[in-house]
Order: sequence, then structure tokens, then C-alpha cells
Amino acid sequence: MTIRHLNCATMRPLATAPMVAHCLLVERPEGLLLVDTGFGAADCADPKRLGRPFRSVVRPVLDPAETAVAQVRALGHEPADVTDIALTHLDLDHVGGLADFPHARVHVFTDELEAALHPTAREKARYLEVQRAHGPQWVRHDVPGDAWFGFETVTALGDDVLLVPLQGHTRGHCGVAVRRPEGGWLLHAGDSYFHAGEKQTPPTPPVTLRTFQVAMAVDNKQRVANQERLRELQRGHADEVTIFSAHDPSEYAALAGS
Repeated sequence: MTIRHLNCATMRPLATAPMVAHCLLVERPEGLLLVDTGFGAADCADPKRLGRPFRSVVRPVLDPAETAVAQVRALGHEPADVTDIALTHLDLDHVGGLADFPHARVHVFTDELEAALHPTAREKARYLEVQRAHGPQWVRHDVPGDAWFGFETVTALGDDVLLVPLQGHTRGHCGVAVRRPEGGWLLHAGDSYFHAGEKQTPPTPPVTLRTFQVAMAVDNKQRVANQERLRELQRGHADEVTIFSAHDPSEYAALAGS
């Protein structure tokens, strides 16, 4: 099994430093697995579908070469080789590439899928129906699994890929843990935090990012509690679990470079 780190979207928000969309491509004997997808080919071809407010605030670059499908092809694979996609959540900057892999099974927590299919007025802007109009092959997960480093419930996609509940940013937000071939784990923590300094004790996020995360959280109390659990994991098991977020460019550079 080989794990590759991909940046599937560059964003340049006015109020913060540039961001990436850190995704994983896991090359497994049974087929390729993507963890999140960033923006897709259709988003790059028609940026208006992302909405003017999002484009004005986040300022996505939308380079077709950064799409997951382009990078999969550049690595010598075909889109049909992607058999599974595991999603941290369904925000529009994480799922735009779903349509580029229409035959893949898409793993997501039931609460998150329900939020996207039946959003409240507050949730509606973050979930775009156009990005899933092709009819993804959803695989819902809501059955607790084995404990993992103090996290009480996880759902397994085989022994090497786990969904780890980290709600708060969205209703069914989760992390995706992938076992490294050389030992230990990677934990893609999605949007549980946005800045590497938030893994430290005490956390040191920029004020603008802290404000943004509070504004975006569906349940900020739960988000804060889960972020503290990630800090506990960092303090106690950094030698066994490498935690990274979806959008911190320094974490992406360090892991992609390794």
C-alpha cells in the first residue's frame, strides 16, 4: 500500500494566509482510495456554480491540474481505478471531485449525508446539490466500531482505514485514519482545525482563523471539545499518529515532501 499526499485546491482568502485542500490517495491492491476530493473538473470549468459569496471570500484558484482526477491520471491511473472515496464531510471544497469518479463508493457518516440532503437554513450554503447531481454511490456509516487511541467509536473500511467521529464543524464531520505501511497512522482531521498551531497546548491559531471557525461551526462547543481531544492525541501519541488538517499548507508541505 502506498499513500500519496495531494493538494486538490489552492485558496487565497483575503483575511487569512493561503490554504490547500489536503487529500490522500491510497494505492491499495483492491483499488485506489481517495480521502476527500477538493474541487472537481466541473468546478474549474464553471466557477459560478460555487456561488459568488464563496468565491469572493475564499478566492479559489481553480487550476484543473490540481483536481484529484488530473493528479490520479498523472500518476498513471485511470479514474475508474478509484473504487472508494472517504469523506471528512460534505462541504463544497471537499466534495467537488466526486463527479470525476462516478463509479466509486463514497463513504460518509449518516448524519453528514442527512445534513447535505436535508440542510437547515444555516447549512444550505455549504452543501451544493450540483456537485452530487450525478448520484454518488453513498455508503452510510453509523455503527460504532472498535476503540482507537481513546476515541470511543470508529467505523472501519477494512483494517487500514477508519472513520473517526469529530463532529462540530458540521453535523457528521469525521477524521479519516489510514494505517501507514511503515507503521503508525495518518489522521486526516478534516476541518477540525485549520492551523498547525491548534495542535499545540495551548493552541495558537491566528485570530482571523479562530473567528472563521466559530462562524462556520454547526456546534462550536462540540468542535472545541473534539479539538481538545486531538490535542490529547498529539500529546500522548505523536510518535504513533500523525495528525494533519485539510487546509494548513505547512502540514501539507511537510508530508508531501516526505
